[in-house]
Amino acid sequence: MAFEISNDDQLRAFIDKHRSLLVKEREVEIERTSLLLSSCSPSLLEQKGLALGGLGIVNVNIGLGGKTLVELERPTAYHNSPLFPPHTLRSGDLARIEEHVSSSAGTKKSSKIRKPSETKGTRLFEGVVYKVSDARIVIAVDSSESGNEELDLPDRCRVVKLANSVTYDRMEKTLDQLEKIVTPGAHASGEKGLPVTTPLVRVLLGMSKPSPQVPVVSLKFYDETLNPSQQEAVKFAIEAPDVACIHGPPGTGKTHTLIEIIRQFTTVTDHNSKPLRLLVCGASNLSVDNILERLLCIPPSENGEKLKVTRVGHPARVMAHQGVLDATLEAKAGRTDQAALAKDVKSELENEATQALEAVCWIPILKSKKLILAGDPMQLPPTILSADKRDKSSLTKYLRPTRQSRPVAKLDKETPPSSTPASQPASETDAESGDSDGDSMTASDEEPVIEAVDSAPPTQKKKASQISQRLRPPRSLETTLFSRLEQMYGPAIKRMLTVQYRMHAKIAAFPSKVMYHSKLNSHASVAAHLLRDLPNTKAESEEEETELLGTPVAFVDTAGCEYFERTEGDGDEGSRCNENEATVVKRCVEQLVGVGLLPSQIAIITP
Repeated sequence: MAFEISNDDQLRAFIDKHRSLLVKEREVEIERTSLLLSSCSPSLLEQKGLALGGLGIVNVNIGLGGKTLVELERPTAYHNSPLFPPHTLRSGDLARIEEHVSSSAGTKKSSKIRKPSETKGTRLFEGVVYKVSDARIVIAVDSSESGNEELDLPDRCRVVKLANSVTYDRMEKTLDQLEKIVTPGAHASGEKGLPVTTPLVRVLLGMSKPSPQVPVVSLKFYDETLNPSQQEAVKFAIEAPDVACIHGPPGTGKTHTLIEIIRQFTTVTDHNSKPLRLLVCGASNLSVDNILERLLCIPPSENGEKLKVTRVGHPARVMAHQGVLDATLEAKAGRTDQAALAKDVKSELENEATQALEAVCWIPILKSKKLILAGDPMQLPPTILSADKRDKSSLTKYLRPTRQSRPVAKLDKETPPSSTPASQPASETDAESGDSDGDSMTASDEEPVIEAVDSAPPTQKKKASQISQRLRPPRSLETTLFSRLEQMYGPAIKRMLTVQYRMHAKIAAFPSKVMYHSKLNSHASVAAHLLRDLPNTKAESEEEETELLGTPVAFVDTAGCEYFERTEGDGDEGSRCNENEATVVKRCVEQLVGVGLLPSQIAIITP
């Protein structure tokens, strides 16, 4: 297979396209938050989930890192229910505490109060959402905001979600640095503080091929419960000199595998002469805290030393678990005089890499020598706000395919599962779809791929694959680094975990066949497990035993029942609901509870 080395024009086009896509994404973020704050009434902000109004102060205290924690709830004097209405405020979001203004005050009056430049007598306090529940929200305000005096908060407050531009600033700065180090003439030679072009950067941008594997003769696994595919993934990650991708479908123990990789790199072994400094990143704070919790449970080594772990990030965005909080940088800085973290990291490990923007991944990559990506490109891509701007007709056509373009049915009957565009090696996907990146959610991108699966002869695929191994500008931010590397280098760049520990074999059969090349196998512990195997379930009749407890999958067909949907809210932005189908769900839950299933064992998922 021929490999085309990226030239200067391709590198510039790649970076410029990323930059323009980020500009669009930033504009949409600002439009949905900051611009709404200055033009919408308080009631409309609450309706759109961008604000919580009529709140009262419950408590104010000092938290981790000297942050002032402001606890708010809905007072019974102003509300019939203490529960919050639906909103989009989540832990880690930027938010502002301001005086509550009633809708009757009018849009003009309330907009003046919301603008800091026009606010008189009332301070606005910005912070980070520390914790949020159904009836209470905690905002962490920096000590510099509150000063040495107590916060002068009004009796009635409103919490408003703010646009976070810091991440976009960092991504744009990283792209600027990347352009300077890979394109000649983009900067003055010898610029201080500029990273160098490492072999890792060259591989990720298609400037050189991935280095050959460095075989490890004797590899001792710390976790003896790893299955063969997990062991192969660990071995692959260790032997790869620059980059390795681990494809972990749902329930295959991806985090379990990453823990073993971290232990291998941070311990002196035959293949590792000294412990390496690792940077573990994730698409969400929860994914990072999940790994951190497991690392803290690792027993000390033979010499009695525990793994040294430091959680970097805002304390308000860290899981409220004492062990995790003690591992934060701010907590450690308060207990030592050595406040600086020096040295560049040797390796970066990116968890849930298929849910992170590629530009975000580049922030730590520039200082790393090795990269390990873990994720599942077949699951949800990153959330892209600017994707909502696409043509509604083509998006609707994609989401609701016609009979002529029904992808699942056609692939199931006429082609093997490995022919699905998103799961097959990119060399074949690119050959069939020209320059499309395979991640764009439009019908025009998807349907030609499906048609070409059956019609393109193997010789044409092979010939086309020889010109597809190159760096191409993304058409959407949904194209992740993980997916792009697989498109450039094919399946050899990754290892897939093939044993899942979550689903009954009949549930796993469909995704395994359609999305994972029929390689996803069910572990014996879950392959045949049913509700009747739970100790707390007991059927009163043979019908309950069969239909409720003895069936892994059940479909309730509501076609022809005149269960019509309706939309709550203004225009197309309201939430869809269906009271009749909700009644059916309620009846199903009551039946399950009636045979002994605990409410905590039932999950209801809605669009």
